[in-house]
Formats: sequence, structure tokens, C-alpha cells
Amino acid sequence: MTRDSQAALVALNRFGFGARGGASGDFVNAATDPRGFVKSELGRPNGALFEVPGLQSTPALGEAVFAYQEEQKKAREAKAGAPASEGAPQPPPADANARMRAPALANAASDIAGKDSGMKPAEGGSAAASRAPNATMQADGAKQAAQPQQPQNVIQKTFRAEALARLQRAVLADCGFTERLVTFWSNHFCISAEKGALARMWAGSFEREAIRPHVLGRFADMLKSVEQHPAMLFFLDNQQSLGPDSRAGQNRKRGLNENLAREIMELHTLGVGGGYTQEDVTALARIITGWSFAGRQGKLGEPGSFVFNANAHEPGLQRLLGKVYEQGGIAQGEAALADIARHPSTAKFIATKFARHFVADDPPPALVTRLQEVFTRTDGDLRAMTLALVDADEAWSAPPTKLRSPYEFLVAAGRALARVPDEPGLYLGALNTLGQPLWSPAGPNGFADTNAAWAAPEGMKLRLDIAAQIASRAGNNVDPRELLELVAADAASEETRRTIERAESRQQALALLLMSPEFQRR
Repeated sequence: MTRDSQAALVALNRFGFGARGGASGDFVNAATDPRGFVKSELGRPNGALFEVPGLQSTPALGEAVFAYQEEQKKAREAKAGAPASEGAPQPPPADANARMRAPALANAASDIAGKDSGMKPAEGGSAAASRAPNATMQADGAKQAAQPQQPQNVIQKTFRAEALARLQRAVLADCGFTERLVTFWSNHFCISAEKGALARMWAGSFEREAIRPHVLGRFADMLKSVEQHPAMLFFLDNQQSLGPDSRAGQNRKRGLNENLAREIMELHTLGVGGGYTQEDVTALARIITGWSFAGRQGKLGEPGSFVFNANAHEPGLQRLLGKVYEQGGIAQGEAALADIARHPSTAKFIATKFARHFVADDPPPALVTRLQEVFTRTDGDLRAMTLALVDADEAWSAPPTKLRSPYEFLVAAGRALARVPDEPGLYLGALNTLGQPLWSPAGPNGFADTNAAWAAPEGMKLRLDIAAQIASRAGNNVDPRELLELVAADAASEETRRTIERAESRQQALALLLMSPEFQRR
């Protein structure tokens, strides 16, 4: 069969996380059948599901948080009641992100490169590079070593374990298209681990339970799973929302919280200008009152599990988007979500955002229309919409104008160097440095998905710094010219080839390769 190198680059970079180094043969496989290479992951049953030993369910994690918080409370009370000379033991820091922000940029780069950082070669990968750090890294390492290391609490350990599992899956995936779908939908239905202990503890389980099972299923099923997940309810405060005329609302003199209802309509489904009003937001907020999760006492259910609190639910009929929903407890909200999922504005909003992520900031209108039609005709079948994207000529002919996000860049670097992380902290530090902390966007609208968000001069300078440090740690054991053949082959431009060939050293050439359009653009 003939090889199509340009299409292979699109298959690997636009739809996946880039070619793996070593003996993976990714570029050759993609060049032989680009669309088939991308589609191959979509045909694997339950290919997005994530079952890793040690990763627990949301209720189990909730109970662990409640138990940890109770221990902290008792420790504080014991300290407050003890004589000052006795000095009760200090509990571990509650901020589970404290250590993640500490690693120096050089150490973050060394983790990606796999040198002195607990990373191991993937099967068929290249040998380990030189272990002699440069002066800058020695200074940074000494500075970090001099800092006292706090013991990890259960929240830190859980977050890091979830992060490591996600990173390993992304680095090891054949193409990475399914994992790209997971990251897209996880950012669309985002929470922030910065919200508090429960959000940090649940960030990974939320993605495993509410996102992964549905990325190739029905949008309505994902929507319901997301909005009923304890992590989303906690993130947008729906457990605090009480129907004004409900039994709890009358007794506690506290009313609606519209956060979740507003974001469902504005960010998750209809989109801004999607035809809803403030009255619709209020109506939806009333409809989903009572959607909550069981607390530490477990009065309504297993601690940390989704529950419907009938005492908090607003009684009576509700009119939403011109339709009247009968009084029916939890079924009232589920019926409303099902209708919103099928709304024409939802189809348009989702199709546009999907095409924007994978193809261009301003996606071709004809492509958006086609995806919208597939979404509507199949009742929100996300596999059908995804296949329509891969089959669309526009998705293959559009120039690679989109810049990889920091997460995509770091994963692509790990894949190219054929390294599998077995310690997540320095990856997390690099993501923090580049402005995309894992599962922690600044707001409920998630991380931006446009070039303007990532191509700012300061951001590109930080990428260059990381690329230089990766190259420095790789030493002379990686031949950039050979690596260029593995990740781009003859799709690489003459300018990129000349730039790498004229570099003063292998380290400089590798840094330039990592910053090349063939590596940074998708």
C-alpha cells in the first residue's frame, strides 16, 4: 500500500497524542491507512474504561475524606487542649496541591525525559540517557532536597495515583484518539480539584465514572451521569440548594442555588444564546433541588454517594423551555435533562465545540452542520458523531493551525522519548508551570481551547525552557534526526530538517525538534 505521510501526521497529531518513539512503528502504521489507524481505537469494546487496581469508587473515596477530616479535627482539638510544652503532633497539610507546585522547571523536564526521575523505558524504547545533570539542575535539585518533605495525606496520595494512571494510559495508547476524547469531554464537563478536599479526592473518579463510560455512547447518558455525580454536585454547590417551598427550605430559611442549573444550560448543553432565559435557569434549579450526595453520617445513603433528598426538592409543576414538567421527584429532573440533551441548540453547541477542538478555532461551517445533523439524527450518539468527524475531508485537509495544549505537549514528549511515567509529581509541576494544572481549571468553563490561550509569548518561552531541559537531560543518547523520522518522517518540512541539522549539539537539535511546528501544531 502507498504511504501518505502528511495524512499520517494529521492522524497522529490532530486526533492522537503523537507518535511513540522506540520500536512502536506508529508513523508507518498511520501512513499506510491514516483513517483506519485513527478508527481502530473506536472499535475496541469498553476501550475508554479505566479499571486500575487501587483506584476506588467515589463513595469509598468520600468515606476516606470524611475519616481523614475527622482525624484532623481530633488532632486540632487535642492540640488545643494540651499544654504548650507538650506540643501535640501537627496533622499533614490539607492542601493536597502544595507539593505538586514545588518542583523546579528543570526537574519537571527531567521527569518527562525519564532521567533520574523514576521513569522507565517503554517496551521497545531507547536506552536511558546520560545521568549527569547540568549545573542548573544540580542547583535546583539541591534547593529542593533542602526543603523538608511533608508526609502525604490520603487526599494527596489519591490525586497522584489517579493522575499517574491517566498519564500512563495516554503515553501508552496506540493512537491516543480515545484518550483525546476523554480529555475533551472531561474539560467540557469540568470540575476543579481546587474546590476543596472532596473535589481533589473525586477528580479522577469523576472522570472514570461519569466521562469514560460514555465518550462513545449517548450524550444524554453522559449528561445525566455527570450532573448526578457527587463531584459535580459539590463543585457547583447543588447540595446547598433548597426548594423555597420544600420542607427543608421552609425550616432552614435558605433557598435556591442556581450554579449547577446555569452551567448545565450555558456550558454543558444549550450554550450562550441557546434560547433559554433567566426564568428557565431558575426553573431548572427548582427541578434539580434535592440532587445531592450523602454526607459523613450516611443518613440518606452510603457516604459519598448520589442521593435524592425529597425534603429539599421544590414541589409542584415547573415550566422549562416552554414545556411543563409534572411533579415527580427525581424523575422530573431526569426528564428535563433528557429533553435538553435533544434540544437543537445543544446539537449545534456540541458540534461546534467538537469541531473547534479537533480541527480549527474557526471550524468549517459545513463540517459543523454535518456533525450537528449526525448528533440530531442519532439522538446524540457520540460514536456516530466521532466517526463522522474522522470521515470528513475537512478534518484532514485543514492546515495544522492549532497549538497543542500543555497536557498534549507533555504527553507527546513522553511518547516520543518512549518513556512511561511511574511517578506523577513532576509532570503535575510542569502542567502547573504551563498554566494547565490537571483537573483544575480556573472556572466551570474549563481550559480555553483556542490558540490565543496557549500561544502567548510567555507561554511559548516556558515551553522552550522545558524543551531545552528535556534535551539537556537526554544528553547525547537521543539522535534528533532519527527521532524526527519516527515522529514526522518525510512529512517534516525542509526548514525543520535544516534547523535540526545545523544545530550546534544534539541537545540543541532535540530542543528545536520539540518546538518545531511538526511537534507543536496539530
